[in-house]
Amino acid sequence: MHDHIWKVLDSGLVFPADLVLRSSAFSTKQQQQQSRPAGVGEASPSFDMQPIKVYADRRSQPSRAVIIFFSHAILRYLVSVFPGVADHWYPADLFTRAKIESILDWHHSNLRRGAATLVMHTALAPFLGLTTSPDAVKQAEELLTQSLGRIESVWLNGDAKFLLGNPQPSIADLSLVCEIMQLEILGDDVRDRFLGAHEKILIWMDNVKKATSPHFEEAHELLFQVKARMVNKAAAANRASEPSRKLKIASKL
Repeated sequence: MHDHIWKVLDSGLVFPADLVLRSSAFSTKQQQQQSRPAGVGEASPSFDMQPIKVYADRRSQPSRAVIIFFSHAILRYLVSVFPGVADHWYPADLFTRAKIESILDWHHSNLRRGAATLVMHTALAPFLGLTTSPDAVKQAEELLTQSLGRIESVWLNGDAKFLLGNPQPSIADLSLVCEIMQLEILGDDVRDRFLGAHEKILIWMDNVKKATSPHFEEAHELLFQVKARMVNKAAAANRASEPSRKLKIASKL
C-alpha cells in the first residue's frame, strides 16, 4: 500500500516558509539571482539546509501523495485530516474558527512581514554574506512594534491565557508564537528590546510553550542551533579584529 505522504520543512514553524524556501535557493548562482529578497544583494556560497522530514499516514484511503507548503496550510490540514485532534486547535464552530482565521490572515502582512524582514536584514543576510537595506530594517522595526502592540491590546486583552481569551491554544497561537520566537536569532539584547515591554506576550508565549512541551523545544531546535552558530561566528570575528584594535591604540600612544 502506498503511503499518504506529506512533507514538512523542519523550520516551517520557526521561520516563515517563504523565507526558508528563499534561503534554500542560495545553493547556485542562477537560483541566487532568481530568489533574492527585495533589498538584499549578492549571495555568498551555499547555505546548508536541514534535511526534510517525511511523515507517512498509512491509514489514508485511497492512497495519494500530498505535498504541502506554508505553515498555515500545513496546520489546517493536520487538524482537519487526523481524527482525535482536540477541537480547540481549530474549532468546528464557524464563528470561533472565523476569529482564528482573521488572526492567521493578519499574520501574513503584519507580524510575519515585520519579524521576517528584520531577521533577514539584520541577522541572516550578514551571516550569509548578503548586503542589506537600512530602510527595510527601519520599516520592519516599526511594523514589528505595531504588531506586538496589537497582539497584546486586542487578542490578549485582559487576563487571557491564549489568543482570543481562549483557555486552550489554537493553531493561531502556534503560528504567532513561532514567528516571534525567531527574534532569538537577533541576540538576547535585541530580543529583549522588542519584547521586554510586553509582559502579556511573554506570559502568553510561556503558556504556549508549556501547553505544547516537549514538542515546542523540538520544533525550535534548529532555531537555537542557528543562533549558536551566529554567536560563535560573531565571537570569532571579534577575536580576529582585537589585535588590529590594540595595534591602533598602541600607535596612537
